[in-house]
Amino acid sequence: MRRLACSLLLVFASLAHAEEIGSVDTVFKFIGPDHKIVVEAHDDPGVNGVTCYMSRARTGGISGALGLAEDKAEASIACRQTGPISIPKPIKAQEEVFSERISLVFKRLRIVRMVDAKRHSLVYLTYSDRLIEGSPQNSVAVVAVDRATPIPLR
Repeated sequence: MRRLACSLLLVFASLAHAEEIGSVDTVFKFIGPDHKIVVEAHDDPGVNGVTCYMSRARTGGISGALGLAEDKAEASIACRQTGPISIPKPIKAQEEVFSERISLVFKRLRIVRMVDAKRHSLVYLTYSDRLIEGSPQNSVAVVAVDRATPIPLR
C-alpha cells in the first residue's frame, strides 16, 4: 500500500511540474496582481528531450491573488526537441502529461501526448475541461521523432 501511494505521488508530482519562463501584463489592477499572459515550459515526463511551451491567461486582482479566480480556457502550445530524444520506458499511445487547476474547483488545463506511430511523431494537445462542460478551444503541436529512435508503446 505504501509503495502504491509513493508511486501515485511521483506520478502526480511529474504531472504538475511547470517552469514559468516569463509573463506580460494585459490589464493593470490597482489591488492585487495584474492580469497576465504567462509562458511556461513543461518537460515531458515520459520522453527525454521534449519540452512543451504553453502560453495562457492568468487572472489577477484580489480573486487571482487568493486563488479564487477562474482563468480563461484559451491556451497555445509549441513543443520542441530540446535535447536528444529518448524514451526510457514504454509510453501509452495517449496519455495526460500535465494537468493544472485553473478555477477554484471544477476547471482544469491539460496537456495530452498522443503517439502517431505511422508518422513516427508525438502529438501534444492542450485544452481545458470542466466537471459539467469543457471548452472546444484547443491547440496542438507535433514533435517528429527520428526513425532510428524507437517509440516503445505499452
